[in-house]
Amino acid sequence: MTEIAHEDLLAGFTVSRPYTMDAVADAPRAPGVHVVFAGDTVIYVGRTGNLRDQLRQHLTGNRASSVLHDQVGQLLDRSGPVASASDIASWLGRCIVRWRESDNPDADKEALALALKPRFNRQVPKPRD
Repeated sequence: MTEIAHEDLLAGFTVSRPYTMDAVADAPRAPGVHVVFAGDTVIYVGRTGNLRDQLRQHLTGNRASSVLHDQVGQLLDRSGPVASASDIASWLGRCIVRWRESDNPDADKEALALALKPRFNRQVPKPRD
């Protein structure tokens, strides 16, 4: 499913931005959900109580503090020495990110993860009958 095919699911999200510190500086300090794309593929859906802080954490944190940081690090580790935080941030900088404020980020993340099946989420919820 490409980003264009996701547009209905991503109504109300920001426009696509490179996943860099400059871009996330514009994110609000509010609860919300975020979606990260590598090319046209959704690789991660996250939720948080503070979008700006969480988006920065993925870029500058460590593997224990960020699922996305850890998953990208594991991917990079396969092709060489253990990836540094800088290596991970550089890889993410080639991705794009979109976010949306939300009053119910847990439910929004669950719905998006079910629909988009992101590669780097540790658990994708099972559909409810």
